[in-house]
Amino acid sequence: MKFALRHTVAVAAAVSAAILLPAIALASSGSAAAPSRSAANTTAAAGRTGRCLRSQLVAWIGIPRTGITNAANLYDLEISNISNSTCTLYGYAGVSAVTASGRQIGDAAIRAGGNSKLITLAPGGTAHAILSIDYAGDMLPSQCHPTIAYGLRVYAPNDYSSMEFPFSFPACAKREFSYLGVFTTVAGTGIPGYST
Repeated sequence: MKFALRHTVAVAAAVSAAILLPAIALASSGSAAAPSRSAANTTAAAGRTGRCLRSQLVAWIGIPRTGITNAANLYDLEISNISNSTCTLYGYAGVSAVTASGRQIGDAAIRAGGNSKLITLAPGGTAHAILSIDYAGDMLPSQCHPTIAYGLRVYAPNDYSSMEFPFSFPACAKREFSYLGVFTTVAGTGIPGYST
C-alpha cells in the first residue's frame, strides 16, 4: 500500500496560532473505517471507567495557517465532552473525508504516531489529536484522483458511532493511497504552537 504521509510528530510544534472553529456534529450517513475491534484488549480498562460514547461528544477542528510543512497541512482535531458525565478516551480517532451527501472519499486516515495514554474527560473538557492532510495539488492526478471534501467523519477512540461536521478541503478519492494521517489522542484543547 502506498502512503503519501511525509511528516513527523515534531512538525506539530512548528504550527502557528489557530482560528478555532467549533462545528455542530451532524447525523452520520454512509460508511467509513471505524477503529479496529482488535483494539478491544486495550480498551477494557477504559470501559470499566466509562469510555466516552458518541452521545457524549462533539468533534470540531482548529485550523492553523497554511504552509505548515512542505508536504501537508496540520490541524487540531478537537473532541469535547458535552455531557454531564466524566468519561475516558484512549488511542486513535477514526477519521475520513466525506462528500456533501456523506459518502466516504478515499481511504480513512492512517495512524501516524504518538504514545497513547488514557485520558479522563470531565464534562466540558476537550482532548485533541493532530490531523495531517497532504497537499492534494502536489500529487499526480492519477495518483490522487483529486476532488473536494465537504466534511469529516470522526469516530472517537474506541467508539463505533460516528459524528460528522462540515469542513471543505482538496481531497484524494483514490483508494489505497493515504493522504490523511491522525496522531494519537492527547489531553487538552489543541492550540498549534503550544500543544502537541
